Amino acid sequence: MKLKNHTIITLLLLSVWVGCISPPDDFPTVPQIDFNNLEFVQTSGSDSLIITLDFRDAEGDLGLNATDIFPPFNELNYITDDAGQFITYSERPEDAPDFNNRDWVIFPLINNQEIKDTLWVAENEDYYNILVKFFIKRGGNYTEFNWSDPPYFTTFNGRFPRLLEEEQQRAIEGEIRYSMLSLGWNSVFRNDTLKLEIKVKDRALNESNVVSTPDFTLSQIER
Repeated sequence: MKLKNHTIITLLLLSVWVGCISPPDDFPTVPQIDFNNLEFVQTSGSDSLIITLDFRDAEGDLGLNATDIFPPFNELNYITDDAGQFITYSERPEDAPDFNNRDWVIFPLINNQEIKDTLWVAENEDYYNILVKFFIKRGGNYTEFNWSDPPYFTTFNGRFPRLLEEEQQRAIEGEIRYSMLSLGWNSVFRNDTLKLEIKVKDRALNESNVVSTPDFTLSQIER
């Protein structure tokens, strides 16, 4: 089972500190985020789980555009053998996973050349700049719900675009509204008590603090 999911990002810049104007002393070099809100919106199509975060950053180097696909922001790493050769599905070792859309790529384009085979890959976490973990609470204990495991083979990590197009460093603060869309929220979680943990990265790969949502059920946060 593979749940089709999408993400939608809404950004609100509240302040941009420019020129000779000094930002507040507590603006951090490492991005700082705070939990703001969490909503569940059902529609006739995909339902949305929406996180709102407040953020502050001293350099303003937050966000990745569609063209930011070269290392270290490449989406995939191609796994090689001891001889440095790509590992194909037909010659996979015993410890390789069975075919799925997360671990194997068919006819990938590498250095502008199509490889007419199926290659073993690993997701590059630095491709994403917002990372989300899900936890289910049962008996007072939290257990991580890993979307990358079978039968889902997916992720709700994502990207938000550059907040400032120019490379000049500027301190910024504002809101990130991150919508995770799926057809499967109710079928997967039903009445489970959940918690999310979220962090963001800047382009220097500095990771923010991790924020947690309060415990919730989908019905409790439905809008």
